[in-house]
Amino acid sequence: MFSDPLFILAAIACLVVLVILTIGIGGFAKGSEFNQKHANKVMRYRLGAQLVAVILIVAFVYFRGAGAN
Repeated sequence: MFSDPLFILAAIACLVVLVILTIGIGGFAKGSEFNQKHANKVMRYRLGAQLVAVILIVAFVYFRGAGAN
């Protein structure tokens, strides 16, 4: 499974979501000028990254589950 390129892409996408979420929560907690300027943009990036991650996870499950039958 760890040598499967689709699994690796899905895992990287999940890590990207985690990094973006951490940046957003950190900016929100600090309440700095960065948060005022970039909070909405960071959360939009998170939503886009989550969409890609979910699509990759579903594709992985679909394609690898089809081979099990």
